Amino acid sequence: MKMPPTTDANPQLEDLLPSWKRALKAENKSPRTIKSYFLAADQLIKYLKDNDHSTVATEVSHREIQGYLAHMFDTRASATAKQRYASLQQLFKWLTIEDEIEVNPFDKISKPRVTEQPVPVITAEEKKVLLTAAKGTGFDEVRDTAVIRLLSNTGIRLGELVGMQFGDIDLDHEQLTVTGKGQKTRTVALGDNTIVALDRYERARRRHRLAALPQYWLGLRGPLTNSGVAQILVKRSRIAGLQRIHPHQFRHTFAHEFLRDGGGETDLMRIMGWDSPQMLTRYGASAGAERAREAHRKLGTGDNI
Repeated sequence: MKMPPTTDANPQLEDLLPSWKRALKAENKSPRTIKSYFLAADQLIKYLKDNDHSTVATEVSHREIQGYLAHMFDTRASATAKQRYASLQQLFKWLTIEDEIEVNPFDKISKPRVTEQPVPVITAEEKKVLLTAAKGTGFDEVRDTAVIRLLSNTGIRLGELVGMQFGDIDLDHEQLTVTGKGQKTRTVALGDNTIVALDRYERARRRHRLAALPQYWLGLRGPLTNSGVAQILVKRSRIAGLQRIHPHQFRHTFAHEFLRDGGGETDLMRIMGWDSPQMLTRYGASAGAERAREAHRKLGTGDNI
């Protein structure tokens, strides 16, 4: 029989984390977001213990958190440290709402200023070389070609690609339905070359020993995972003689190319599954200078004298 918990008027941070996880699940936070939040919480607790600070929730002050954040900026990339700040901010906000602490230490902590480095876009030539590196008739080659073309053609998130089910794709109607953040679904269009690659993959998939599985993308031992897709790109990048290409670069590249080719910002937001216009600035920054120069050339501003 399960025994009731002992009385504790001053719970440790780690003792409150299971309750926080239940609250996050109730808010429909994605598993990836929850994992990110808990990584920050676990690292903070470790930092506190390593430096002989209390881990009692009510005794963690802004000074200890600032020390942890300073440690993160010293040992991690700035973007990573900023993410840890945002994750812990959510934890202490929840602790305040739940009356586990009376004062939120983040009220005395300024948001760190971080200069984000734009994610490099993939050039057309690099994509061609990458596809050449995946050329072949074997299952892996056919699958990898389809993965590369789909990421390039749609800009979908890595999690959306990995989460695809067989019924999500409709080659006859040239569209794909994906489930994004917050379990929101949207439908994206597919181009002719991508459809041919996907059709070829589906025919190869029928001969796979795990063909009965509902997951669309298959590997040797089971459905493809996030790391499996990343490994595909590592392998094809190496064969192509390119620097490592990450899955998320395709999303930034798609946004850049869509805007460069005259696509509207509202349409891009719908295609990418964004609720906030702020994402346009973030993703459009990757090659914004290139688009600005091209617009300048077309307008001929100051050159019509």
